[in-house]
Order: sequence, then C-alpha cells, then structure tokens
Amino acid sequence: MAEAALRTVAPTGHEPETDAEAVGAVAPETLADDDFIAAGGHPTHVHDFHQFLYVPLGRIVVTALGRDHELSPSVALWIPAGVPHSARFDPDSLVVPETFEPEVHHLPYSEVTSVNVSDAQRRLLLSRMRSSEVTEEDPAVFAVLCSGHRDVLPLPRPTGHAAATVAGELMRNPGDPRTASEWAEGLYTSSTSLRRAFRAETGLAFSEWRTRLRLNHSLHLLAAGHMVSTVAARVGFVSTNGYILAFRRYFGETPGAYVKRSASRTAA
Repeated sequence: MAEAALRTVAPTGHEPETDAEAVGAVAPETLADDDFIAAGGHPTHVHDFHQFLYVPLGRIVVTALGRDHELSPSVALWIPAGVPHSARFDPDSLVVPETFEPEVHHLPYSEVTSVNVSDAQRRLLLSRMRSSEVTEEDPAVFAVLCSGHRDVLPLPRPTGHAAATVAGELMRNPGDPRTASEWAEGLYTSSTSLRRAFRAETGLAFSEWRTRLRLNHSLHLLAAGHMVSTVAARVGFVSTNGYILAFRRYFGETPGAYVKRSASRTAA
C-alpha cells in the first residue's frame, strides 16, 4: 500500500485557473496521516497515490476543485494522485480507503470520479476489511475496482423498506412505468412518504433517481449496439426525443454522439 503521506495546500489568495495550477499550489511539508486527520475529516491535501474511497457505513463528502462528492454505501470515489481535496465525515461513518501507486496502476479517470459500487466490489472490499492477510497493491483488486462503466451517473441506493423495494424492482426493470403513487399503493404506504424516503435516503427526488437509473442502463444498451429508439423504449422513456433530451442534459451530448465518441475512445 502507498505510504500514507499528505501535503497541505498553501493559501494562494486567488482561485486556481486550471487543475494544474491547483495541483501545483502545494506546500512542500509532508505530514503523516495520524498527524493530519481530524475527527470530522481532512483539510485540503494531496496524495501521491491513487485512492479509492468506500463508505460501508454512514456518509462523507469529499470536495475537490470546487465540487462536492457525497459518498454512501452504494457510491464510492476515485481520487487520482495529485488532485487537491478535503473531506467531511459524519460521526458514524466508516471510511475504507484502497491506495495504488500511479507508476504501477493506470487509472482510467483523470478527475475525481464518483462510481456506483457493484455487489462484487462491495463483497471484495468487505472481505479485505475482515482479512488479516490482505495483499497490498493487488492488481486484481485494482482491476475489480476499475471494472464499472466509466460514464454512469452516481446513484445512491435507498435503505428503507419501501424505497429500497421500489429501487430493487426498478433496477431489475428500468422500463417499469409505475408512478410513485402506484408504487406506494402496492406497498400500503402513501406517495408522499415514498417520495420523502427517496429524498431522505438518496438525496434525490424519486423522478430524478429513476431517470438516472434509466440513463445508466441505457449506456449498456447503447454499447451493445442497439438503436437509440430501441434503447429509449426499453428503459422506459415515453418518446425517443424525450430520451435524447434527458441524455444530453446529463451527459452533455446526444446518444449518437456518445456512441461515436465511445467507439473512438475504445479504438485509441
């Protein structure tokens, strides 16, 4: 495992104009983790290694280059080496870091990136927590932690019975057209309670959570070569145009442009 060394970012009196400037504005002093961490988190610092942060219990917020990233048991974070960041921890949070030397491990992300934690990744990380014979800098572990689709939208999973039940059904069938009221009726609760549960447990409104899920699922269908109209229908959009508009709002480009860019990236 990479040596736990951090560098504090020196005040500059102005906002960095570029990521490179932000990374360069670092004081030379190196502090050990035990001297640096506080009960509520870390002040701004830089790692000389890539870090994967997983939070099996509670939530933390990592701030990097002016953007907040909220981590939960279902959303983890890749922090590339050299990127300044700070962190705030909830009192009951359990933070599990995995670190990798950049000279040995090529990270597919150049920016701090939220990733959805798969069941396989969760089992691997929890087993490494319990094991007394963990292999550090394990290439197989790095491969598993990098195995998720690089463009998926962060999607925290709800934890309460009603919202988790709906989320589980939608993950199996993103095209399910039932409204929040219809889901609530089948679960003998009110639509207001269900909507509040999604908001409280994921930070997202029910409609926003469902849209993200559908768009994430659509990425895999696009990668499999399906037509945009077919993808739109299979993930539950009423119209192809509605799907294209939602896709562009979240990903900054149309599905067709995304497919072309992905193909060029793969070929390179």
